[in-house]
Amino acid sequence: MAVFKYVAKDQNAHNVTGKISAENQAAVIEELRKRKLVIISIKEVKESVRGFKLFGKEKVKLDDLVIFSRQLATMVDAGIPLMQSLDALQEQIGVGTFKKVIANIRDDIEVGNSLSSSFGKHPAIFDALYINMVKAGESSGMLNIILERIANYLEKTIALRRKVQSAMIYPVIVISMAIIITTVLLVKVVPTFSNIFEMLGGQLPMPTKILIFVSNLVRKWLIYVVGVLFVTSIIFNRYLRSETGRLSFDRLKLKLPVIGQLIRKIAISRFSRTLSTLTQSGVPILASLEIVAKTSGNKVVEIAVNNVRSNVREGESISQPLIKSGVFPPMVTRMIAVGEQTGELEKMLTKISDFYDEQVDVAVAGLASMIEPIIIAILGVIVGGIVIALFLPILKITQLIGG
Repeated sequence: MAVFKYVAKDQNAHNVTGKISAENQAAVIEELRKRKLVIISIKEVKESVRGFKLFGKEKVKLDDLVIFSRQLATMVDAGIPLMQSLDALQEQIGVGTFKKVIANIRDDIEVGNSLSSSFGKHPAIFDALYINMVKAGESSGMLNIILERIANYLEKTIALRRKVQSAMIYPVIVISMAIIITTVLLVKVVPTFSNIFEMLGGQLPMPTKILIFVSNLVRKWLIYVVGVLFVTSIIFNRYLRSETGRLSFDRLKLKLPVIGQLIRKIAISRFSRTLSTLTQSGVPILASLEIVAKTSGNKVVEIAVNNVRSNVREGESISQPLIKSGVFPPMVTRMIAVGEQTGELEKMLTKISDFYDEQVDVAVAGLASMIEPIIIAILGVIVGGIVIALFLPILKITQLIGG
């Protein structure tokens, strides 16, 4: 669609100017005539490129999106016009991408576009769930309530994400430190001791011989190993981007001990909360299931939800295809079946998501308490083994001198 700037006169002979978004100039003329305006001039406006991107993607924090949604909901609920609301939100945001995006959205609305279609021009910030919920809010006249629901949903999503991230930060830091310390010992410390042992002569203990061999191997092949790991990671990432690769990897993740159960619980919680939020907001069930599939975060769950969508389109219930998928536990499918039968599907989905949020909390805490001692033990064995292997010859020499 192009944007046209017009100058016209109203029935009182007053000048009227503005912008209209339309397919062509003929459509603009038709629209102005419907408004009973006398056209003076129409000129197409060349718009600057929409969206401000960094490395190909618009960058806005999810926390900022929550604040924006909640504040916009408050202003709309207070009866403040949408244009004024966006002006106020734009002014309070500091210099950055989001400020420019809001300015673009305001300009789009000014030329006659809806709020949902304006959001749709920035898919890296406003996903399909956000856009469809806003569209439903515009259609039902419940925009303020829908925006509040979006903010609540995003807050739940952020909380769930942070729980998982906090559980993984400690293991990642400890493992990284273990790799760095081990590499430094093998590359810098062990060769120094190796030279001392050569000067002293004599037969070295087997653990020391193995350590020196590994040290020489690492120093000689370290660059090549790093190169191979780098190339392997690139190949693996490309494999994961393919449909087959992602499906295989996601299926493997669900089968992993302990971690697989955690991933499954997160997926079920996300599925339940997203579907509940969309259906409560008046988004059609087929569109809701399509969005849920895309935002599931796991290819196995995505395929299962798409199968549900196909069956629902043919007139079947939601619960039966979920049972056949084997991805969702019996408790979940039975609660959904009861929700469909009683007409309280949204309520049941909310209960499921709340339950699994608690289960994720328990699983994350258990995983953290289990991983911590294991990592410390592995680190102790590696570093302790290196130290013992280095000092065995020195202890042997001390014993010989003492004897």
